Amino acid sequence: MYLSLFCLIFGIVLLCTVDQPWARHDEAASKAPFTTIAFWVGAFTSMAAGYIGMMIATSANVKTTYGCNISMEEGFKHAFRGGQVLGFALVGLALLILEIIILSYKPAVLGSDKTNVKLEVWINLCRELFEYVSGYGLGGSTVALFGRVGGGIYTKAADVGADLAGKVGEKLPEDSPLNPGTIADNVGDNVGDIAGMGADLFGSLAESTCAALVVSCSSYQILISNDAAYFPMIVTAVGILASFITTFFAYLNMGSVETKLKV
Repeated sequence: MYLSLFCLIFGIVLLCTVDQPWARHDEAASKAPFTTIAFWVGAFTSMAAGYIGMMIATSANVKTTYGCNISMEEGFKHAFRGGQVLGFALVGLALLILEIIILSYKPAVLGSDKTNVKLEVWINLCRELFEYVSGYGLGGSTVALFGRVGGGIYTKAADVGADLAGKVGEKLPEDSPLNPGTIADNVGDNVGDIAGMGADLFGSLAESTCAALVVSCSSYQILISNDAAYFPMIVTAVGILASFITTFFAYLNMGSVETKLKV
């Protein structure tokens, strides 16, 4: 709730300082608050990424615990699949929504026909388009910052509290089922390491891809070529495909779990 309120206020600040639709009269498309909208979309998607991460991790942890009672190999498969689903879901979601934003902004900023537009004007409009889209990465990074820092505070507070109450006060071993604080510790780990990591993963990808798109606009040769500015997104898509192929190596019989993780 507090994070949504902060994003709302920060979006209004962006509207008043960056977009300023009331101060622009040269282009009709410039009157729309594109940066602010992209920021809110990125922030909401980053929140959803953290929530999806917690849901996947909670389900995967139960299966991993049960699998480890059978064998270490079985537990590793469940844990690896949980991380695999989380990673691909977040990265795919980030790339999909970024593409939707670009396709939505493109007709409004660039127009439907560029044959009657001067080359210099069209290049400036392309740069303006990707500068609008950069708000998407800003929104993702903002939520990721709160997720990592706030989640880390929850994790450490619960961990220290459980240790003090259990180890020092009652002489219980670490993670003992007799210590109720262990549950708080696990919840803190889920919030900080899973929700925060999910939001951070999304924010890092969105921010780096948006930055690459903005930098690509500085190349005159790229902008005059058809769809050449999409090259950073193609690299990201190829990386997703390569990662998907390499995940199958984890299921090969290569000895211990440590060997598989190193490979």
